[in-house]
Amino acid sequence: MSDTLMWEVRAAPGRQQDLLAWVETTAVPELSATEHFAGADVYLGGQDRVVVIARWTTAPPRLPDPPEELLARPVAQWPFQHHSTVAP
Repeated sequence: MSDTLMWEVRAAPGRQQDLLAWVETTAVPELSATEHFAGADVYLGGQDRVVVIARWTTAPPRLPDPPEELLARPVAQWPFQHHSTVAP
């Protein structure tokens, strides 16, 4: 059963920080309020990408879509099943 969601999107040119602000003030708080939420990590990548990897103890919900004006292309979301963690 899937318990992890990877959410990835490319921001419109010059809008990565605006998209990041939306993720931190809207998407992540909405996720953290869902039942069985276990945590989330937010990443910034090249080409103005923002990535969220969120975990639950049950099947993950989908993240909401950000405002269209912040996006260079549609959001991609994939559910996964956590397999292992490697620590130093």
